[in-house]
Amino acid sequence: MMASLPIRQVEKPWGKDVLPEPFCAPQGRRIGEIWFEPPPELPELLVKYIFTSEKLSVQVHPSDTQTLAKGIGRQGKEECWLIVAAEPGATLGIGFDATLGEDEMRVAARDGSIEGLMTWHAVKPGDFFYIPANTVHAIGAGVSLIEVQQNSDITYRLFDYGRPRELHLEEGMAVASGEPYDLAAWSKSIPPRGTHGLVDGPLFLLDQVEGKPSDEMTARYPGSLLVIPREGDVVVSGETIAPGGCALARTLDEVAFDDGGVCLLARGCAG
Repeated sequence: MMASLPIRQVEKPWGKDVLPEPFCAPQGRRIGEIWFEPPPELPELLVKYIFTSEKLSVQVHPSDTQTLAKGIGRQGKEECWLIVAAEPGATLGIGFDATLGEDEMRVAARDGSIEGLMTWHAVKPGDFFYIPANTVHAIGAGVSLIEVQQNSDITYRLFDYGRPRELHLEEGMAVASGEPYDLAAWSKSIPPRGTHGLVDGPLFLLDQVEGKPSDEMTARYPGSLLVIPREGDVVVSGETIAPGGCALARTLDEVAFDDGGVCLLARGCAG
């Protein structure tokens, strides 16, 4: 079994035709996302790189509780972003400057003013944001990031800058929170080296590790996990995985960490 996960390049109207190394866009194509196909051993997690030349749509995702209530199964989507590159002035829109009621939000989505009511955060490499379900959000232009998310494709677009794509206003209003984003609770900035906890459940775990994980970190990953090299190569089941890749390890014993290497580790939480 190959440890490295298959890669899917996804064209987007807001993508880039020149990608940061080690990625390369095919001639004439604007690549917005690079997906690593979730393995059967960890079907609940999806890892992506996202590259933007324009703002993404203003959107929102439901929770597992909400999708279960609709009778469509556990298809909620919480996600997190680690900024890996940002052009000057790059921002993320998350939540609102002031609390909005549902009617106010619906009107603002219809006339496009919702973008100006959102809180836009200037970003730099190392900034990290967790996006709970129901949080209205948009990724701005000039950003490259790693996204780790629940493996769901349910996205409700509220506003899309006039692009000819479907909007989902009523579905979105049913789940969208009009609250400000709690930056202190859900965001942090981490240095490019060192070991740092990023997400501690309840849906998934995500950590940055430098070198070989400590015993405490090892205890967090007793079974299958995803390994995402950030600096230096890592060897998983005898296969060398370079930055820009993602691999499945059935246990941490299958991973040979380089002393100077930096990786992200991720796994789902049972339940």
